[in-house]
Amino acid sequence: MSKLSPLRVFACGFLIVTAAAAIAPELWAPASYETQFRESVDAPPSARFPLGTDALGRDRFSRLLYGTRVSLLLAPAAALLTCLEAAFLGAVAGLAGRWADRLIESSADLFLSLPWLFLLLTVRACLPLNISPMASVTITFLLLGALGWAAPARVVRAAVQRLKQSDFLLQARATGSSPWRLLVRHLIPNLMPVLLAQFWVSVPVYILAEATLGMLGLGVTEPLPSWGSMLRELETASAFSQPWQLAPAILLAALIGCFQLILPREDYSV
Repeated sequence: MSKLSPLRVFACGFLIVTAAAAIAPELWAPASYETQFRESVDAPPSARFPLGTDALGRDRFSRLLYGTRVSLLLAPAAALLTCLEAAFLGAVAGLAGRWADRLIESSADLFLSLPWLFLLLTVRACLPLNISPMASVTITFLLLGALGWAAPARVVRAAVQRLKQSDFLLQARATGSSPWRLLVRHLIPNLMPVLLAQFWVSVPVYILAEATLGMLGLGVTEPLPSWGSMLRELETASAFSQPWQLAPAILLAALIGCFQLILPREDYSV
């Protein structure tokens, strides 16, 4: 096992601290994300409001913590769904006959040829906008997980094609193992490093995708905060006169950078 560089150790530590603070934001947040302080609308940072308040008098620091929880808990869930889809479809494409392989590969090529973000925007825009915050969270990240399978599935398919000719798989076939047993007992365990790399690649992609949807008003609905909805407020704010409003953008950039540092480039290159 290679020794972690100081930069990667720092990235892991930063992600752990941020996730720990976001998992239970009620322990750190001065107020609820929906509490309005009408006497302190658009207030600058102070001891009471570390990041000031928004146009409705809600504490920005509290909303940032709760918004971070939304992204850091549900983006991995969407990435897990994507990896499960990729593991199943990639394994079927690699093990099944030519028609199944061609069908899955053609479907993956179709998904990859479409502008992925535009496809996501189109599907999300066809769904109701006046839904509850929790329903919007569920729909947003289910869409992310369901539509992001193509690229990981191609990676898994390539790995399965290599493993098909391995000695242990040929021996398992010679002993009469069924395709299902080959998949569950032999292929999936040996595909775990590939799936883990695809998982870590997908998480920051889904965090950015949710932020993009939120900025366009198609993500998590109010009053539940998300990074996208908080970044949307920058449209009417001046970064020079109110630099504290850049906190969500800075945190988002820092987290995405940390995710990129966790794995070496060769671990997730395609």
